[in-house]
Amino acid sequence: MLTVSIVLFKTDITQLIRCINCINQFNINLIFVIDNSPTNELKKIASIYSNIHYIFNPSNPGYGAAHNIALRQVLKMNGNYHLALNSDVYFKVGTIDALVNYMNANSDVGLVSPKVLFPSGEIQYLCKLVPTPIDLFGRVVFPKKIWSKRNFKFQMQSTNYSKEMFVPYLSGCFMFFRVESLLECGLFDERFFMYPEDIDLSRRIAVKYRTMFYPKAVIYHEYGGESKKSFTMFIVHAVNIIKYFNKWGWIFDLERRRLNSLASLDL
Repeated sequence: MLTVSIVLFKTDITQLIRCINCINQFNINLIFVIDNSPTNELKKIASIYSNIHYIFNPSNPGYGAAHNIALRQVLKMNGNYHLALNSDVYFKVGTIDALVNYMNANSDVGLVSPKVLFPSGEIQYLCKLVPTPIDLFGRVVFPKKIWSKRNFKFQMQSTNYSKEMFVPYLSGCFMFFRVESLLECGLFDERFFMYPEDIDLSRRIAVKYRTMFYPKAVIYHEYGGESKKSFTMFIVHAVNIIKYFNKWGWIFDLERRRLNSLASLDL
């Protein structure tokens, strides 16, 4: 059984319908739509699709916390896989089938990500090592030439994303989980309102399972990049990244070193 969750916040209804239509190319049992918007205007989506479970959540506890509302129900359903994704994602027929087949064939994989492209077809370099503070804050400190060289390694670009590889930090825009791994490793950490929740959960799963990039499955992601457009969201991003390093360690993080060493073997 495969379940899905999508978190909304003032989401464009046309974009959401496109995303759900892509999902429903596969026989999806249940799609949780958790709406963090201030009004329930998007509730009408539940009248369009029979497999939508709409949850209005105007308190807006954050991205990971909203997915957890669905995931807590999913863990009681004895399902096999769960997909948490953004509404600005779309893909062709067969994409979910490819990921299900991949997971069926690789029982040690707890989380898998497809190749992610911009609508133009350009690659989004979303396969990353577990970050150091320099990786996340260095852009504003180092000259562009030095930063670009470091970022090339951090984003694991040497393969040009052309092969399957172990990745300890996979993007939250499309996370295809083995439900068993969530039972064992836990859900999203709700202390993070937005942004580092995918780093945190990826690395926790990577300790006990493989977290993999599978380039034969492809999706398109419009990528909002709100923290680069809004000063408020930039502050939200920065505050939550600080919380992340307070949890795992700023300088001394032996598990980060071990996971990144494993990832480097695939490069």
